[in-house]
Amino acid sequence: MPTYSTSAILIRRVDYGDYDLILNFLTRDRGKISAIAKSAKRSRKRFGGVLELFNSLDIVVSRGRGKGLSVVNEASLIKPLFNIGTDIKKTAYASYWAELTNLWLEEGRAQTGIYDLLDHVLAELDAGAVSGEVLSILFQMRFLNLSGLCPNLSHCSTCSIETDAAPRHRMNFDLSKGGVVCERCAPYGKEEHCLSRGTIKQLQWIDNGDIRKATRIRFSAQALKEGLRFLESFVPYHLGKEPRSLKFLRQIR
Repeated sequence: MPTYSTSAILIRRVDYGDYDLILNFLTRDRGKISAIAKSAKRSRKRFGGVLELFNSLDIVVSRGRGKGLSVVNEASLIKPLFNIGTDIKKTAYASYWAELTNLWLEEGRAQTGIYDLLDHVLAELDAGAVSGEVLSILFQMRFLNLSGLCPNLSHCSTCSIETDAAPRHRMNFDLSKGGVVCERCAPYGKEEHCLSRGTIKQLQWIDNGDIRKATRIRFSAQALKEGLRFLESFVPYHLGKEPRSLKFLRQIR
């Protein structure tokens, strides 16, 4: 079977039988791939215990015949992330990002931008200098942008008035229309369906600014609450299902 090597992030791991693992990777140059690691649980010597969720790896893979699964022959650690697995809140955020990536992306389609994004937020989460809340807003906004589903925050989705020119300091968001709606077109409903103008500006900045500077942006408590509430409603709506890890994250938080 032909083989290839690539950089990869382990985003899903499922036990298969007594000794094997079915693994989903996000790779730098081949997108999402599925593969089996044979006897991975029986012999830690073979893979050195590196096949843990969220690890950044160099892997050598043999393509499967026909529709058969590819096989992981070798795996070596590029970047150890020791702190995520010891913190339940960090694990919850990383699990949400990994599940979202796994659910949204097609097999075998290169997604270099999403690979770099996931690699960045996982490294920052492990380092601990930036909160999981800020990183989750950054990840979701840029993930949506790279996937072609970036929410419209620049103008009313009904009358097209620009957000800065809207008569009030907050806007409704309409999931079915993919963005914000001004008060004239949709009278204010529940508080959880609104975004303040300040939150909108921060979401736009974190989506468009330099990624390393974006991780240092200071969110107010209100902006964090509004931003997470909006994105964690927007993403499942357009995904068509709520990731199980999102339910767990909300419980932990």
